[in-house]
Amino acid sequence: MKEKLKKILDTFHKYNSEHMAAQAFGLSEDIVYDALVVAPSFTPYKLGMDATCKVTTLKEGAYLGGYLVEKDDLNIAWIKIGSSAGNLIDHLALCAELSIKKLIFIGAVGGLKPEFKLGDVCTPSYSLSGSYADTYLMKDSIKEKMLFTKVFPDMNYVDSVIDIGKTKGYEIKKGSVFCTPSIAMEYTHLDEIKSFGTDLIEMETSSFYLMTDLFEVPGVALLVVSDNSASGAALVGRTEEQQKQYDFGRMVVLPDMILTLAE
Repeated sequence: MKEKLKKILDTFHKYNSEHMAAQAFGLSEDIVYDALVVAPSFTPYKLGMDATCKVTTLKEGAYLGGYLVEKDDLNIAWIKIGSSAGNLIDHLALCAELSIKKLIFIGAVGGLKPEFKLGDVCTPSYSLSGSYADTYLMKDSIKEKMLFTKVFPDMNYVDSVIDIGKTKGYEIKKGSVFCTPSIAMEYTHLDEIKSFGTDLIEMETSSFYLMTDLFEVPGVALLVVSDNSASGAALVGRTEEQQKQYDFGRMVVLPDMILTLAE
């Protein structure tokens, strides 16, 4: 991990106990995890991974959950967190002292352009930080500005993930992402958000890629399109065909890609 993350952890431990990943998620510092999956609201059960893998619930509460997904020789740690950039930063920081080979973020994403259909699996070409939480993470002073900064993933790794998807018959689409701090309020500012020219909208990927850089491990975000304000595809009240498309992205593509990337 980078020195900045070590400093965050050292400062955090002045006021909080150690082994927070064990306390929050039941994860062990004695295991080398092939991947850590970070998922707002999604559990491995919700993706049907218990049908092909051994899934163990380590800890589970109203908002947080820790799980171990095992298949053959793979050990995949999984944390269910709440939505928002702050939640992601806080709970990934708790896991920074674990032994992790890769980070995988999975979640839902809204389309801002009609070419992104329900059920499409996407990955950010960049994420535009719309949350003040990223300033707390990256700046020495919270008075400094980081709003609307573009955060780029390691595109060499992202392109390799897209290529892996192609070999399995999946199209993983690249798209720019606006990271909003509020789902309810994004609709009142939708025209202004669209003026940034991004393709997609969700809450956490700018923070995920900032944290991935601090972890110094390969990381990728895989997002399933759940709605599209440009085409009128609503989050609630999907047609039978739309639900089928969404379920394929969530229940087929995501689990397969998680297992493949963890290998």
